[in-house]
Amino acid sequence: MGYKKALQQYIEATNTHDFNNVKKVLHENAIFWFTDQTCTTIQEIQNYFENAWNTIKEEVYTANNVHWLTVDQNSATCTYTYHYEGYHNGKFVSGSGRATNVFIKNEKGEWKLIHEHLSSL
Repeated sequence: MGYKKALQQYIEATNTHDFNNVKKVLHENAIFWFTDQTCTTIQEIQNYFENAWNTIKEEVYTANNVHWLTVDQNSATCTYTYHYEGYHNGKFVSGSGRATNVFIKNEKGEWKLIHEHLSSL
């Protein structure tokens, strides 16, 4: 069940708008695929997150309809529908899309997010 907690911690960390919190749940070799960009380093992922938080103020990110596709002792993969809402240039905005997350257990036995693929609807 640690992989489910890892997803929950990732969502909670994202909603703090502090990348130091997000970084704690990421694997050091994480790769993120966004609709408009691929991030292959922690620094690129941080830049993308911080830009998003600066663009959509007070953003709240949620994961719905989580489906765990594969789970074994060292890895777990899920899909879900994400939803976000916040303020862009003072106006309330919201949107959603699809996500795939891959978690692996590191050498310390901790579940870490190694891959995320987001696409907007």
